[in-house]
Amino acid sequence: MDSQKLESSLLTLHANKDRWASLPISDKIDYLDQAIKRSVELAEEWALAGIEAKGLSTNSPLSSEEWIGGPYAFLNWLQYMKNTLNRINRGKSAIEKLKITERPNGQTVARVYPNNLLEKLILDNYYIDVWMKEGVTPNNIEETVASFYKLENPKGKVSLVLGAGNVSSIVPLDIFYKLYAEGEVVLIKMNPINEYLGPIFEKIFEPFIENGFIQFAYGDGDVGAFLTNHNLVDTIHITGSARTHDAIVFGVGEDGQKRKNENRPVLNKPISSELGGVSPTIVVPGPWTNADFKFQAEHIATQKLQNAGHNCIATQVLIMPEEWVGTEKLLQEVEKAITNTENRPAYYPGAEDRQNAAREHRNAKILNSGVDRTIIYNVDTHIDEPCFRDEYFSPVLSTVSMEGSDPASFLKAAVKFANEKLDGTLGANIIIHPKTMKTNKEALDLAIADLKYGGIGVNTWCALAFLGGGGAWGAYPGHTIDDIQSGRGVVHNAFLFGKPQKTVATGPFRNFPRSLLSGDLHMAPRPPWFVTNKTAHKTAKRLTYFIGTGNLLKLPGIFATALRG
Repeated sequence: MDSQKLESSLLTLHANKDRWASLPISDKIDYLDQAIKRSVELAEEWALAGIEAKGLSTNSPLSSEEWIGGPYAFLNWLQYMKNTLNRINRGKSAIEKLKITERPNGQTVARVYPNNLLEKLILDNYYIDVWMKEGVTPNNIEETVASFYKLENPKGKVSLVLGAGNVSSIVPLDIFYKLYAEGEVVLIKMNPINEYLGPIFEKIFEPFIENGFIQFAYGDGDVGAFLTNHNLVDTIHITGSARTHDAIVFGVGEDGQKRKNENRPVLNKPISSELGGVSPTIVVPGPWTNADFKFQAEHIATQKLQNAGHNCIATQVLIMPEEWVGTEKLLQEVEKAITNTENRPAYYPGAEDRQNAAREHRNAKILNSGVDRTIIYNVDTHIDEPCFRDEYFSPVLSTVSMEGSDPASFLKAAVKFANEKLDGTLGANIIIHPKTMKTNKEALDLAIADLKYGGIGVNTWCALAFLGGGGAWGAYPGHTIDDIQSGRGVVHNAFLFGKPQKTVATGPFRNFPRSLLSGDLHMAPRPPWFVTNKTAHKTAKRLTYFIGTGNLLKLPGIFATALRG
């Protein structure tokens, strides 16, 4: 550990924190423009570095993950934030163009996607809504938005960001949320797993580094410990595990556990966090066709296998209706989809150990897929099973069956189980047939409202709430420091909502062109994040450059590859 270099970086940030906080919005927009330009120029180098590190082929459709989860996600957020700052700089509201509505119970909802015709064309029939906390109304929501930019004399802070090692856009997104939403300069401590991206990020952020607004640090736990306890660090943000969070807040070993039990933290500075958890997918019974079973099996396989299962919102518990004739059919299709999906290494440290632990379950089935993939069937919901509390962070899926003679009663039971038995509150999913949705509208709305998760996907993976720049990404609010679950606070949130409760993404049950044959009037093809999409790598690359440049000439190519996926 080079403590002298770390000290120098912190002193640089400390000297420039007030300058960043008080920098005119127009100057902050100029910095965003530079980040956009450099991200476009380095997008391919960025994506290729991730593809190589994760053992993928550039010709594999799975390589799309390193485009979508890397430069695409970051560039999309940069464009959203630029639009927000331009509105504020003109004296307008950050949410002036958003549709603000109220749910039947009075809860305020802001639609953050789509925002324009191009977004409607690219992801037709997809929507993202941010639901607000109690007390926020359509009349007072403006008072809760963009609070930092309403300060007369903002004071700067130095934030330590402890970056995640799995999805490459997390690091820059966490950095820039601190910079642009909270007005804090950032020391980013790269995770050893993805520190290979550090030199690329340093080139992208060079103007920020030269002006003392961002600094980089590398190393192991000793570096993190030195920085978290340094008196020049004012705030901390971590994307990682609850275990790491607790070590920072309460210390390690028996003494740390004792402090946690007594809620006596050793950390005396604010810490925000996004910590993952055990994510459920609830499958509602309905009049599915054979094609529906196949498509939704691909959907569930994607939720499990994307990024080799190393996602904080990878589906871990599939909640099935016990009395539905389609349960066995869907599980057969899911097993087939998981088995047949392209082989890839589970690259994240500890994945093998976690999978081996899962395989000790009496109902575990190791799939004959040439790689390590496991399904634990029909787990007992009445006992404290490890798969309900331990995030496997690897290609392990478990299934449970819930009673419920009709969709409404099943939804109620499934939501209760997810809230009470599963660890964490970051992301959850519901899959429901359009006809079932129509005849059970109130029950579905109540289920979404009752789910205590920060991101919810309905007929789409809740990862869309992560990708959508306007979504507020984080755990369901209310966790205490000694029972952190999936964390505290939000990131992304490019409209700068001050009191978000959850982000709800919805999508189509069927893809185009099958949708038209079923009476669903939309043209959404198989999503580019599906692990079964055959042209995903081409579509993802084209989407990245389109979102970065706004060049309309790229649209025909995007549609051409997307429709062949």
